[in-house]
Parts: sequence; structure tokens; C-alpha cells
Amino acid sequence: MNFRFKVWLEQDGQPVFGDGLLYLLRFIRQYGSIRRAAEEMRMSYRQAWGNVKKAEARLGVTLLVKQVGGESGGGAQLTPEAEELINSYKSFRSEAEAAVKKSFAKYFRQ
Repeated sequence: MNFRFKVWLEQDGQPVFGDGLLYLLRFIRQYGSIRRAAEEMRMSYRQAWGNVKKAEARLGVTLLVKQVGGESGGGAQLTPEAEELINSYKSFRSEAEAAVKKSFAKYFRQ
């Protein structure tokens, strides 16, 4: 037997940040493109951009800097606030997983 769990951040009962947005932002960082990140996650550009905008509104910070097309094409970069959020969430999630793992071992030794 093993365990699984999900963790996410909420504000006023509304989801703000979780694994889905974490992966989306990491793909945006990797590809420099919201469209490419959305494709990688098998979601529409509109859904990806909507998820980012909702998180920005709920957090009160800008997560992406977009560059509209032109000669070199458009793109997107993560803001320092987005990088900090990613790092904090990853650390929090790792600690939460360790705590759940410890509790699981305590109650379900095999």
C-alpha cells in the first residue's frame, strides 16, 4: 500500500497555485512561449493564459512579462515574483510530502 495526496494554495476559497500552474510556468520558462507551454500540457492557449491571469489577479502580482510579435516573434518570461513563487511552492510541497510520508509510515507500517 502507498499514499497519494494533492496540495494547492487558496485565497478566499479560490485556488491560486498548485501543480498545474507550477508545470505551466516551468514550461513557459523553458520555451519562452505561452502557446508552446500550453501545447506541452495539452491545453488551449486561451485556457493557459486564463489560468495565469486568474492567478495574477488572486495573488496581486504579475507572473509573466509578454512580448507581442514582431520581427523576432513574441514570447513570455517569468517575473522574479513568479520565480520566487515557484521556489517557495516547491519547498513547501516537498516538506508537506515528507510530513505525509512520515504520518503514513506511523499509521500504516508494513
